[in-house]
This record gives sequence, C-alpha cells and structure tokens, in this order.
Amino acid sequence: MLWIIIALLVLVVLILLVSNIKIVPQSMVFVVERLGAYQQTWETGLHFKVPFIDHIAKRVSLKEQVVDFKPQPVITRDNVTMQIDSVVFYQITDAKLFTYGVERPISAIENLTATTLRNIIGELELDHTLTSRDVINTKITTTLDTATDKWGIKVNRVELKNILPPAEIQDAMEKQMKAERQRRESILRAEGQKRSQILIAEGEKEAAILKAQAEKESAILRADAVREQKIREADGEANAILKVQQAYADSLRMLNEAAPTDKVLTLKSFEALAKVADGKATKLIIPSQMQSIAGLAASIKEVVTDQAPEEPQQ
Repeated sequence: MLWIIIALLVLVVLILLVSNIKIVPQSMVFVVERLGAYQQTWETGLHFKVPFIDHIAKRVSLKEQVVDFKPQPVITRDNVTMQIDSVVFYQITDAKLFTYGVERPISAIENLTATTLRNIIGELELDHTLTSRDVINTKITTTLDTATDKWGIKVNRVELKNILPPAEIQDAMEKQMKAERQRRESILRAEGQKRSQILIAEGEKEAAILKAQAEKESAILRADAVREQKIREADGEANAILKVQQAYADSLRMLNEAAPTDKVLTLKSFEALAKVADGKATKLIIPSQMQSIAGLAASIKEVVTDQAPEEPQQ
C-alpha cells in the first residue's frame, strides 16, 4: 500500500513538472507574474514555471495586427455630417506596457481614433475631405502613434476605408458630376467642330494657293513658249535676211569677177526697172534720155566695184 502511495506522489510530481514546462512560439511573448507581481517576459524558447507561484498573466503576439472600426459620425467645417470608418494597423512593441499600461487597449485605440478623426475633419470642408485621404491618414497615424507609445503599441498606419456623406449630398454630387461631364462633352464637341472648320478652311486655302500657283506656272510657261516662238521666228527671219544679203553679196562678187561690160550693166538696169514696174508703186520716174540710164549703169558698176571684197591672195 505504501508503494502505491509513493508511486502516486511521484506521478503527481511528474505531472506538475511537465505541466509547468512552457514553450513560447515564434512571434509570441508571455508576461509572467510571481505572487501577483510582474516577474519577467518570456521570449521564444523553452521555459519552466514554478508551480503555484508563477502565473502567465498574458500571452502577447508581436505580429502586426489589423482592427477595423465601425463607422464614426463626424461633422465637417461646413456643417455636413458624414460617416467614416477606419482601419488601424498596429504592432505590440512592449508586452509589459501593453499588459499593464491600459485596460482594454483596442477599445482605447478605437476611441482615440474617433476623437482624432473628428478633430481633423472638423477643420476641413466637405470637398477637401473627399480629396484629402492621404493627409487625413498621415495626421491620424502620427497622433495615434504618439499617444500609444506609453501602451507599448506602435501604430504603423491608419486608412480611411469609406467616407459616406448624407444621401442628399450624394445626390447633389452626382448631379454636379453629371453636369460637369455634360459641360466637358459640350466643350469637346465645340472644339471638334471648330477644329473641323479650321481644317476645312485650311484645305480650301491650300487648294486656292495651289490653283493660283498652277495658273501662274501655266501663264509663265505659255509666256515662255510665246517668247521662245518669237525668238525662233526672229532668228529665222534674221537668218533669212542674212542669207539673202549673203546671196546678194555673192552675186555682186560674181558679177564683179565677171567684169561686165556697159551693155550688160545696161541690160541689168532694164531688168531692175522692170522689177520696179512690177511693184505696187503708183508713180515711176524714168529718165528722159536713155544716156542717163547708161550713166546710171556706170554708177552702179562703180558702186559694185567699190563694195566687192578683195580676193584673197593665193
């Protein structure tokens, strides 16, 4: 019977020893009290708790945590009441302060967030509130982080999830947005029409300029063609006159080389008179004496002799 009692006592002691061996997991800490007073904070690893003396007061997670607070009524500077709900991301940095610093720390953070949010929104108007999420988030984060340091809590960031103005304000905003879009549409349509008219006018202007340039070039080409034609005609006439004069000079030279007699010159004179008679002249002056014709022929001979070019010497 004694052995049974000893065995039971040994078993009870073993159970007590095993039950007081504690393993703290990663990212966790245990706050340990001894006889009701703070003893120490156990970090990750194996620990032994003194039976009936030590007590684990709180198991604290060191991971970043998220808490979503319900919508809070706030009033803007222009007296518009709206509902804003926020999300707080926080992390416990000191387990002892978190355990003994404040009662119900999450509730404390929620109330502090609500009051801070009311203070910030109260300084802003409705339009500024809707467009200043980043500014509001930064201000709330800074205020909460400073206030929760003594609780062993670090507020990493605060995000405004929803900003809900009253229904009539939402309806007015939707109408304003619709009117603004219609105005932009009208402006874009007018600008499109303006641009189209400008392009049409520019096209007509370019067409008129090209047409004028084409007419100008055509007139220049026609003038050049007429000028070229006249130049060629003048060149042809000049060449013809030159050839006639050359032929006449050649005939005079040949006549001079033949040494014509007075009878031949007289005969040529009669031929010249015959050509004059065939002309369109209405009056003819004929010498009264034929000897004058002979004198005229002699004069012509002398002129021909003077004008005939001298033969080049061999």
